[in-house]
Amino acid sequence: MTTIDAKSLLAIRSQILERNAVLARASAPAAAQPADFGATMQQALGAVNEQQSRSSALSAAYERGDTTDIAAVMMQRQKASISFEATLQVRNRLLSAYKDIMNMPV
Repeated sequence: MTTIDAKSLLAIRSQILERNAVLARASAPAAAQPADFGATMQQALGAVNEQQSRSSALSAAYERGDTTDIAAVMMQRQKASISFEATLQVRNRLLSAYKDIMNMPV
């Protein structure tokens, strides 16, 4: 049986703390920049456009007679429709907020 003295115990403890610090620095994500509203909106509109494009492509493939499942076509059309409706709702809310701000007394 070995005995552990206070010096070796403190040395082990300091090594563990150093390793934890290194691991924390390695796994910490880089400081994220705050999201720009314009860039976020542009990204969202790009995603909606992508959904619409996929829907059009699948519909055209089905109309040509390509081997496309009708369920996949309908699912993609619904996804595109829902994303477009959500975009319209965001636009309506933004316009409403703008009108409210403009009607505020100074």
